[in-house]
Amino acid sequence: MKELALTLEDTQWEKTEITHDRHVARAIVVDEEGFFYFVRVVRDDIFGNGAFIETAGGGVEVGETPEEAIHRELKEELGASVEVLCKIGTVSDYYNQIHLHNVNHYFLCRVTSFGKTEMTPKELEEFELSTLKLTYEEAFEEYKRCAAKPWGVLLANRELPVLEWAKESYSSKE
Repeated sequence: MKELALTLEDTQWEKTEITHDRHVARAIVVDEEGFFYFVRVVRDDIFGNGAFIETAGGGVEVGETPEEAIHRELKEELGASVEVLCKIGTVSDYYNQIHLHNVNHYFLCRVTSFGKTEMTPKELEEFELSTLKLTYEEAFEEYKRCAAKPWGVLLANRELPVLEWAKESYSSKE
């Protein structure tokens, strides 16, 4: 399948000057039974409050490739060791509230094993990250539920096309 290449504007907050770019590695993570793994993020900040579904991942550090970053991030957030099946693509999106442009590098990964998570105190305390194990249908519905709030709209716009691409691609690999 052709890699995704999307650019998404912030449709929820007034346009502002974008002052910084950030490269992020994210993954759609599946297991052999066809379950998908995400993180639940609880937030009460400039974007509002609520619990939201999000793909696991995070910033690409200096000297790291996006693929190296995804292995590190999935170990930290899910406690997962994975095999990268393919690159899904890139989603470029904007967050006017914080003057940010993210370049999200998405990968389709299969779990090879689970161990202990290695989350930072900020991830545990400020965002209360936890793991979600869902079917495709449950994940799709969870994104739709979250889209009732402005932050959830941005997440759903970014991640539903990626989830749909991954489902189609993974089904063809089985």
